[in-house]
Amino acid sequence: MADVLLVYKKNFEGVHDESLQSVKGVLNSQSDTIRVDIRAREQVRRADFIGRDLVIVLGGDGTLTSISHNIDSNTPVMGVNSHPRSEDPDGSFGFYMDCDVDTFERDLQAALSGTAIVNRLPRLQATIETTSGNKIKTDPAMNDLLIANTHQYAPSKYHMRRGEIDDKQNSSGLLFSTWLGQGAWFNQIAREANLGNANESDSHYLVIARDLDAKITDERYMSWTSEATVITSDMHRGYVVPDGWDEYQFNRGASITVDLSGPVLQLLTFRKTMKQKFGE
Repeated sequence: MADVLLVYKKNFEGVHDESLQSVKGVLNSQSDTIRVDIRAREQVRRADFIGRDLVIVLGGDGTLTSISHNIDSNTPVMGVNSHPRSEDPDGSFGFYMDCDVDTFERDLQAALSGTAIVNRLPRLQATIETTSGNKIKTDPAMNDLLIANTHQYAPSKYHMRRGEIDDKQNSSGLLFSTWLGQGAWFNQIAREANLGNANESDSHYLVIARDLDAKITDERYMSWTSEATVITSDMHRGYVVPDGWDEYQFNRGASITVDLSGPVLQLLTFRKTMKQKFGE
């Protein structure tokens, strides 16, 4: 019997409640082959994800992104768009949500039978080494990761090293992005779209120094790279923020290493791969 966890976005809008009831109805009809636990996003804990055969996230991209931090590399996850923009201009675009309530029953069978498309998405991760030598790993980020001064009115000062780059910078912070995640925020900062390339997306990531001197246009400003980025903080207090979610603070002298060492995310799709969807 498959062990399934359904996590949903707690919302007071009727359309989300209707989607939740529809999904519950399908899951209840499969009670002879699956065991299901249901949790609101606001109440779920990391321990709830351990040992699951499948995690179902009902909501939009933001719901899935926040939940993904709890999911390890061994657990497949499927996203169900509870309010598709195709049906309502105020709904969710649902880039990562390849399923909706109309296709859920069929897609669930594909997920449980092993015939769904498994997209192994690389994730960014930062390791903070404090001045006392303690090491702290952040949650993995499927979209982007920000390193900046906690006081946004003050510059982010740091010493950055990556490959042959060895540079002291004052900026509004460093923004890192996976290839698939660049549409979330990165492209707006870079004012460019479709950066990098699909063939290297499992090993490379994007990084940009926000509001750096406009005269700097080389890889100190923006890069598509497979090498780790290491910064040493010259800020009284800074933070690392994966996917705009939890904050990990550090002090002056701390060293932060960012790369694609985070556990991959097994995201299920049912009609196209994520790389194909990105290219549309």
